[in-house]
Amino acid sequence: MLLTPVGDGQYWGPNDEQARSLDVISHHAFLLTMGDKLLLAPLKNPRRALDVGCGTGTWAVDFAEAYPNTATIGTDLSPIQPDTRPPNLHFEIDDCCSDWVYPKDYFDYIHVRQLYGSVADWPKFYKECFDHLAPGGYIEQAEINPVAKSDDGSVTPGDLYDQCGKLAISAGNAFGKSLMIEESMQDDIARAGFIEVVKVKYKWPVGAWSNDQRLKELGRWNLIHWNQGMEGWTMRFLTKHLGVSSPLIYSSAGLGPADPEKVMGKH
Repeated sequence: MLLTPVGDGQYWGPNDEQARSLDVISHHAFLLTMGDKLLLAPLKNPRRALDVGCGTGTWAVDFAEAYPNTATIGTDLSPIQPDTRPPNLHFEIDDCCSDWVYPKDYFDYIHVRQLYGSVADWPKFYKECFDHLAPGGYIEQAEINPVAKSDDGSVTPGDLYDQCGKLAISAGNAFGKSLMIEESMQDDIARAGFIEVVKVKYKWPVGAWSNDQRLKELGRWNLIHWNQGMEGWTMRFLTKHLGVSSPLIYSSAGLGPADPEKVMGKH
């Protein structure tokens, strides 16, 4: 398990081969969720775009191919992006929690996905986004709420999924970077100065139990997401920040993601 801190941007998860595979699975799950769309913002000939916390760069590559006339930058703490990429895309090793060095009003679109647990000062982050988006530009953020919920009341107090959510909240608080940004991002983005801020909720089943074929397929992929991600999501949080010994982790509730939400705001 590899961890790569850069500056103040210490990240809670691993960036080893398994984590990179998980990033691709997550990208596929988002495509299934959004009907193969990469974004919701009504972009019209954007000149420059930024993907913050791009991970393996999978979304950034797809975006750059879909918008070949848009100069696209993907940033991350770890150099795990592909060498082969569209000519209008380049990657930078950067800490989004530090002061941004781009010119003001530089981007027409900023994409943020799964930065939960990565930012200590979200108001500062959103101010950077606002200051570096051109008037009329869009920020779009997709986050997962790690607290699992059920429509039929099957998630009850004290069960595994309930414990997962409580551990996620405790671990993020102990780390100093909350995993619950999904709950406040709409208001935080609006407070930064963005207008017409919209929030869209989606459901990610865990397992192929749904009668809806799209949700059934999504549930299959989300179950793989949970199974492959559980060790990476739990190991550092539970051992370093919650004082759990490693042998006990595999019998403890993990920090699995529940349902994603997207927020989009206009400059």
